[in-house]
Amino acid sequence: MRWVHIVVIALFAAAIVVFVVQNRASVTMAFLGFSVHAPLAVLAAIVYLLGAVTGGSLLALLRRSMRASRMGARGP
Repeated sequence: MRWVHIVVIALFAAAIVVFVVQNRASVTMAFLGFSVHAPLAVLAAIVYLLGAVTGGSLLALLRRSMRASRMGARGP
């Protein structure tokens, strides 16, 4: 099973390298009056990281909420 994880990680890393090499052109992203001019790969990485952080935070919040509701349902 360990080798399967290593292969999946290697394939994911290879896909990222191909994406970065193919998307070196600079693009402009605008949002609420702010604009950023950077390579597409950099902007995609920033958006991916923001999504991972917010997704992880939401998952932790849901887990905590479920634990609290289970404890409340059991009573004292």
